Amino acid sequence: MSLPPGDSPGLLLWRATLRWQRLITAALKPLDLTHVQFVLLASAWWLTHVAGETPSQRRLAEHAGTDPMMTSQVLRALEAKGLIARSAHPNDSRARRISVTRAGGTLAKRAVAVVEAADAQFFEAAGDQAALLTVLRRLVP
Repeated sequence: MSLPPGDSPGLLLWRATLRWQRLITAALKPLDLTHVQFVLLASAWWLTHVAGETPSQRRLAEHAGTDPMMTSQVLRALEAKGLIARSAHPNDSRARRISVTRAGGTLAKRAVAVVEAADAQFFEAAGDQAALLTVLRRLVP
């Protein structure tokens, strides 16, 4: 017996995700960033300035949870915008190291604030944020 749409957790999660993605896309538009560009730029900034790494493209893709081939394409776009720089890896001729430019760091911090504000607005409806995070962490291995 099938569930009515309002009782299907998968369908509700899908709808919530689409609504959240539209909100984030709209929030990032004035900064001229797509959602995936934001994720990769913010991840590169975090890995560099918080974790103290100089990440490779592969490490960045792992951290962001993105496909390595798509990551490479998006990083080319971020490089063309002057937000990141890619250089040869000293130990692996096939790998590229990622660094965030000064402009990229400034934009990353601004974009994180914009996304955090959008998240706060969106997830306010969920009520207990600690309980929400507990459930989400269980769903994401």
